[in-house]
Amino acid sequence: MAGFENHIGKIDISENYLTELVTHAVTDCFGVTGVCNINVFRSAVSAFTGGRAYKKNKGVLIRTSKDGGLVIDLHIKVSYGTNIAAAVNSIINKVSFTVEEAAGLNVNKVNVFVDEMNA
Repeated sequence: MAGFENHIGKIDISENYLTELVTHAVTDCFGVTGVCNINVFRSAVSAFTGGRAYKKNKGVLIRTSKDGGLVIDLHIKVSYGTNIAAAVNSIINKVSFTVEEAAGLNVNKVNVFVDEMNA
């Protein structure tokens, strides 16, 4: 759960809300056909290295950095013929903007992994 405090009070935002928000922002980008499922191997590696386990296997991992900002990892599918560099830059900008505007949380980094390509 992420949250922040202002002069009105404390606001908590659920991880499920942020995951769905990011998923919708990503799938609206040109050339993206979906979000990949994260396989069991990555979950095991994450658990052994002390990282947070991938609970939903949805391809979106959101964690907080040391300074309180968000770090978002995305595993996506793109359609064949998509300019991957342009699509990744678009995704990074759109996800950062969407999360900062909708949730009011600072996004420090967005990591995009292209796992699949659909014909």
